[in-house]
Amino acid sequence: MKKRLHALFSGTVQGVGFRFTTERMARRYPVTGYVRNLPDGQVEVLAEGEEKSLKEFLKSLREAFHSYIRKADTRWDSSTGEFKEFGIRF
Repeated sequence: MKKRLHALFSGTVQGVGFRFTTERMARRYPVTGYVRNLPDGQVEVLAEGEEKSLKEFLKSLREAFHSYIRKADTRWDSSTGEFKEFGIRF
């Protein structure tokens, strides 16, 4: 069953390659969606795919940026199927 992961990362997450690394990491998993910087200094990740793939993707992000992430808020919803690929939004 497909799910939607909405994650907000805070800490030192802008200016450290978070978006580009996230986009590259997303290619390892069958997920779609986007990553973008928010004006308040957070980074938003919105991804859709199978729950197992999303959990592995989230785990890999947390591991890669463990020293930069101070807080990660996640929310799970039903997939909408609106995305064709995973990319960076500006």
